[in-house]
Amino acid sequence: MTQTVTAEQRVQSLPQFMVAEQPRQTLWDTTLRQLDDVAKRIELDPSIHRILRRPERELTVAIPVMMDDGRIEVFSGYRVQHSSARGPCKGGVRYHPSVDLDEVRALAALMTWKCAVVGIPYGGAKGGVDCDPAVMSQNELSRLTRRFTTAILPILGPKRDIPAPDVNTNAQTMAWMADTVTMLEGKAVMEIVTGKPIPLGGSLGRKEATGRGVAIATAELIKRRQGRLSETTVAVQGYGNVGSAAATILQEMGCKIVAVSDVSGGLYCAEGLDTASLNQYAANHPRHLLEGYEAPGVEPITNEELLCADVDVLIPAALEHAIHADIAGLVQARTIVEGANGPTTPEADEILNERGIVVVPDILANAGGVIVSYFEWVQDLQNFFWEEEEVNHRLEQIMVRSFREVWDFSQEERVPLRLGASMLAVSRVAEAVQARGIFP
Repeated sequence: MTQTVTAEQRVQSLPQFMVAEQPRQTLWDTTLRQLDDVAKRIELDPSIHRILRRPERELTVAIPVMMDDGRIEVFSGYRVQHSSARGPCKGGVRYHPSVDLDEVRALAALMTWKCAVVGIPYGGAKGGVDCDPAVMSQNELSRLTRRFTTAILPILGPKRDIPAPDVNTNAQTMAWMADTVTMLEGKAVMEIVTGKPIPLGGSLGRKEATGRGVAIATAELIKRRQGRLSETTVAVQGYGNVGSAAATILQEMGCKIVAVSDVSGGLYCAEGLDTASLNQYAANHPRHLLEGYEAPGVEPITNEELLCADVDVLIPAALEHAIHADIAGLVQARTIVEGANGPTTPEADEILNERGIVVVPDILANAGGVIVSYFEWVQDLQNFFWEEEEVNHRLEQIMVRSFREVWDFSQEERVPLRLGASMLAVSRVAEAVQARGIFP
């Protein structure tokens, strides 16, 4: 039987420092503020600026779901397509109690910039459902997913809008979505989503792709700062799919992972944590958490202590606005590589810049997921699949090229990496809008 969790109970379950410092503005406000700043700097045509400030399409749907105990709950779902100027829209679907239209709008716009900055032929979209999957059964999640898919199907399509996994969704969610469309249309439409299980047309290397991209971006940054991977200490906030993959791959590269955390708390070991042991423990935990993990030399820490740990690289890979103004002044990391979407508030970003802390922005650092989603889509359309080695090699090529372009542009313009990446991305989308013109 499902349990009802109130908003108050959810707040009480958060780490105290997160409760005390709630965002004063939405992620959409932040996204528009960044776009307006970029528009001034690149002298963007005011007409194109007006176009890019508004999503092309927004769909809000009611999702009635029969729960296991027989009652019917109605959830709110959203799908926003920000821009199709450079190609079909692309973006994940998240299930979380905080999902609302403003958040989905912002994430859709960030996907537009992300696809542009790494040069893949997509525009940005995002979807979400306001629900708490932690208190829902698999059958309830299946019914929710299938009803949500049916509701947003009029605006989906392999040449129109291709969803993917995001927060609290996974390959199984994508399998339900693909099966739903296939049943409704009476033909195989596996290319309707990416991030699918391998037997259904998923791509090898997709699961670890976002984390691998974060690791590659981290390695490229270390090289440009004349550092050595073997002498680099790393802290990872958010040990989910992205954080765990990034930590594991960075450890394979030679980095020392000294701190990790998830919603249950954090772990610290000055001599370095064993990511293989952590991964096995989380896989066997009922809720896939680090809660209760013990090993020699490992001590518990809070999420706040992790964000302020004395390390070379901090990787925030949880939810947005984890690094806010009150935390930014306490951060001791020399560099930050953003694994999550929007983990740093604008106020915190200014503080970090003033303190000389280099931040690799989300639209570059965590683009590995959408890059390999693009590979999966290409493979599905061709019905010709690549070996994992080829997928990883192609991912590395694009990430290294994109990092170099952003780094060189930022150095030439004498701006932080976030601003440089955004200037490049907006310029590329604007160029596409200009070239296409306005229909009719």
